[in-house]
Amino acid sequence: MPLKQKPSGKLISFEGSEGSGKSTQIARLAAHLQKAGREVLSTREPGGTEIGEQIRNIIVHNSKGDEMCAETELLLFTAARAQLVREVIAPALTRGVIVLSDRYLDSSTVYQGIGRNLAADPVNQINRFAVGNVMPDLTIVIDVPEKVSLARLKQRASDLPDRMERENIDFYTKVREGYLVLAKGMPERFVVVDGTKTEEVIAKRIWEEVQDRVK
Repeated sequence: MPLKQKPSGKLISFEGSEGSGKSTQIARLAAHLQKAGREVLSTREPGGTEIGEQIRNIIVHNSKGDEMCAETELLLFTAARAQLVREVIAPALTRGVIVLSDRYLDSSTVYQGIGRNLAADPVNQINRFAVGNVMPDLTIVIDVPEKVSLARLKQRASDLPDRMERENIDFYTKVREGYLVLAKGMPERFVVVDGTKTEEVIAKRIWEEVQDRVK
């Protein structure tokens, strides 16, 4: 279901390796935007809908998850995304809401395309089929070195690591490099933020970019 008219809302996606601090910065930006009088909706991938959350459980927590092939992983991620776009994101944009998404189609380009070595053309075609014409107005990549990403994951004291969090340093090296290549190729949409800075410094940089790019 593509948008039939130019929406008055904005879609801001957050990307980066595991442990980059996306969730923290989404919460900070949402609070800042709400204080400025804007209606904000925060969501995540995979998930954000009842169907999407069930798909998320299959992807990250299923006991047979380590046997999942890269093609299945890609299709599950994009299936959850297709549902999220049509059920949540597109209607919100039409209402003038600013949508903050913890991951979007660029995650599949990087994680499944580059990280899992799937061919770029089918990944891009499946991505665009899933989202239609609902593309981000701004994509913020919170960049952290792969060793920092893995160290932060080890510091998490709550749950056991999921499938994506159990990947090795070579995988995270490809993921980081993939995001930087994407950002360099599409500077009109992407902003790369140094994720090793303090939360306050990162939040300030993000707010400056949002004010400048998303009127």
